[in-house]
Amino acid sequence: MKISELSRSSGVSLPTVKYYLREGLLPPGRAMGRNQAEYGDAHLRRLRLIRALIDVGSLSVAAVRQVLRAVDDAELPGHDLLGTAHEAIAGTPRADRGTAGWQAARAEAARIVTERGWRVHAHAPALDQLADAIVALRELGQEDMLAMVDGYAEATERLAVQEVGLVLARADRAAMVEGVVTGTVLGEAVLTALRRLAQEHTSAGLTEAS
Repeated sequence: MKISELSRSSGVSLPTVKYYLREGLLPPGRAMGRNQAEYGDAHLRRLRLIRALIDVGSLSVAAVRQVLRAVDDAELPGHDLLGTAHEAIAGTPRADRGTAGWQAARAEAARIVTERGWRVHAHAPALDQLADAIVALRELGQEDMLAMVDGYAEATERLAVQEVGLVLARADRAAMVEGVVTGTVLGEAVLTALRRLAQEHTSAGLTEAS
């Protein structure tokens, strides 16, 4: 298909498609003559992946580039690809991570995963994010929320077993690789949305009962 057809089929505007081509997010099409190229289903699938990461996953163009570079690395193990996806989601830290309070929270985050027997890299971005949350809850006096950490951990571990097992069971590497990325980025969006819906449902029930 021509680039105009690629734009129509994907629902992505032509200027945006050209921007992704310039940025290297979308590979160039097959040259068909002067200033003309042909694009195929692989381009359409990649374009849809880019849009999903940006529109639903809220990743920056730079983060998408980082993820796609890992996706295209045929030698990269799936576990390392998962780490790349986690780093992309983490984004730029906003909390002050140089204080004694944050350092104590970081040590607490490490202790939580260690006590659960989780094999986690010492510099995993999610450990820093967990420490950010612990500090914020403490500063707000929400100690009772911190008591729910074990419950969060149990629920997410059950989900992780299903998610990772599902993706690794795929025989095709391309499908497995894409599943790691989409399962991490888009799965987080699904989990957040469902959690909010469940909170709304539970709140409605509890307030009616009272």
